[in-house]
Amino acid sequence: MGRSIDRVTDLLGSIRPYRKIEGNSAILLPFKEDGKIAFDALAAHVRRTMDAGLRPAVNMDTGYVNLLTDDERRQVLEATRDAVGPGGSFIAGAFIEGKDGDPVDLYRREIDLIRSYGGTPIIFQCSAMKALSPTELVDLYRRVAKDNGPLLAFELGEMFAPFGSIWSEEVARGIMEIPEIVGYKHSSLDRRVEWSRLAMRDEIRPEFKIYTGNDLAIDMVMYGSDYLLGLSTFAPDLFGLRDRLWEQGDSRFYTINDVLQYLGEFAFRKPTPAYKHSAAQFLQLRGWIPTDKSHPDSPTRPESDKEILALILERVEALLAAA
Repeated sequence: MGRSIDRVTDLLGSIRPYRKIEGNSAILLPFKEDGKIAFDALAAHVRRTMDAGLRPAVNMDTGYVNLLTDDERRQVLEATRDAVGPGGSFIAGAFIEGKDGDPVDLYRREIDLIRSYGGTPIIFQCSAMKALSPTELVDLYRRVAKDNGPLLAFELGEMFAPFGSIWSEEVARGIMEIPEIVGYKHSSLDRRVEWSRLAMRDEIRPEFKIYTGNDLAIDMVMYGSDYLLGLSTFAPDLFGLRDRLWEQGDSRFYTINDVLQYLGEFAFRKPTPAYKHSAAQFLQLRGWIPTDKSHPDSPTRPESDKEILALILERVEALLAAA
């Protein structure tokens, strides 16, 4: 796993204060009562996320990318392009799971599609990758990326989706060395693995971005990770405030981070994919989306969760009001 990170002194020494955090937020895809996508609410949440200083990311796990049709994913891209406006920036998932054909060709077509709408592509994993050796897997990424940057990659744990996989150190290093790939999202939910990725990054390519996807350890930004989280879709405004406080060296960062982490611990409990329904419940409580409906093929939370989410929301609103 790379350099051992066992001692408290090692961890304290790696904390990086006064750093400008790059925040990216995976946007929850909202639904109407009739089960159709609420595109107006989606667009509003994209703009709200940008206003908070975060870059929106669509057609991600939080946006049910693996449960959408090709046409629905294109509609999401179109709505996002219109919402960010000229010169706006967003990330979108390049997803090929379940498609027939050469993965390199399939990924490059998806990348071209995303770019045609103005997005930055992030390469989702697929089941076919699991049959490849480390060398073959790195070569696949290299062929997808060749003369095709800038790109992001996505390292997704199986607790989120069965087609995901946490790379070996050999693969993580190999992908980091591909010049067209400028960063990757790491979603192992394991601090030790992510610390190892950061140490590797600092050694071989300091400008490379590690975007934490650890919704159970959002303080990884203290150690040099940036983020692309699903949790931030619950409260992009509070995440944006938290990030500014870290850059300023303001100790209120910790109070806000603690509240957001409590929300993450509650929302991302098992079964992990049900966090998307938690997000819908929370955003409806905030008055930001029309219903708390989740995708019909995604797991749900009990109605009683809303009582706890409402209490957390009170704390969120109090922190925002005090800022």
